Amino acid sequence: MTKAMTISELELQIKALRQEFAADDGLPAGELSVKYLGKNGLFNQLAAVIGQLESTDRPEAGRLLNQLKAELEAAISKRLQEEEQQTEWVDLTIPGIRPPTGHLHPITQAISEITRIFERIGFTRVRYPEVDWDWYVFEALNMPQNHPARDEWETFFVDTPPHPERGRMVLTTHTSNGQVREMERLGQPPIRMINIGRTYRRQQDATHTQVFHQFEGLVVDKGINIQHLKGTIDYFAREFYGPEAKSRIRPFHFKFTEPSFEVDFSCHICHGTGYLEGQVDAETGGTHKCRFCKSGWHEVGGAGMVHPNVLKAGGIDPDEYTGFAFGWGVERTYSLKEGLNLDDIRLLYGTDLRFLEQF
Repeated sequence: MTKAMTISELELQIKALRQEFAADDGLPAGELSVKYLGKNGLFNQLAAVIGQLESTDRPEAGRLLNQLKAELEAAISKRLQEEEQQTEWVDLTIPGIRPPTGHLHPITQAISEITRIFERIGFTRVRYPEVDWDWYVFEALNMPQNHPARDEWETFFVDTPPHPERGRMVLTTHTSNGQVREMERLGQPPIRMINIGRTYRRQQDATHTQVFHQFEGLVVDKGINIQHLKGTIDYFAREFYGPEAKSRIRPFHFKFTEPSFEVDFSCHICHGTGYLEGQVDAETGGTHKCRFCKSGWHEVGGAGMVHPNVLKAGGIDPDEYTGFAFGWGVERTYSLKEGLNLDDIRLLYGTDLRFLEQF
């Protein structure tokens, strides 16, 4: 026969439960409620022993247990109020905070914009090898063996056996290697190509990097002339730099175009005047010269009418077809955008997030 529990023993168990509750001071109110007042909580486990008491002791036991339960409920309620005061108000209907995300590199953004501009007037974006044979990079472009561009101080040559017909392998110095390749691919005009890719030259300073990007335009068809070239350049200048931008071409010499031109775009800071409006030089009393362009114009690259020898190398009859081509550096062209004022294009290839996150 089981020995009956006494009031003294019940009081000891109640005391032990109070001590355990005090030791759980760090628990949240919800966890305390489950542990002590839940269906299987410690209080209900303790209350179940009331049946083991003598009948004469049960009223006193009920009083002690009711007092304990009231203390536990009051303590847990107080803890819950404290937690609510410490918790900031949350509106669950407002949008969440988006996690930080990256974005396209400024050069990638520029390439995408250039592509869209030329696609709107019918150019097709293509991509040709960045490591190519001498034939496509130099020979087919009417460059003789002694041309300075073939010098080892200008070009990266790949240490590999030369091709029996196409010569040595090089890292492309320009995207112009795509001209003859596009003629070979299509076979016959019309051709309207924009080739964008990485190019390589052995130069490194504030305005040059050993790896950079170019975009090469090529149009070949019947009756193509310099007016078509100039109109295309003007269109790009307005679309890329704004409706007030202008372009000009100056006579130059390239082996793969005849006639050849250097291409300039008007300066967005002085609006092509070469001088800054409203800024007077204290010494001379005259208007300040624009330090960004110094002349009102920025040189961006070369252009010209495709040389007959290049058309022949691509298998196209120069007596029936003519064409124009242009090639500019993406970094150089992009750095002239209004508001950028980049004085060192090497910044575009750095890893300083403070700079890159501005774009």
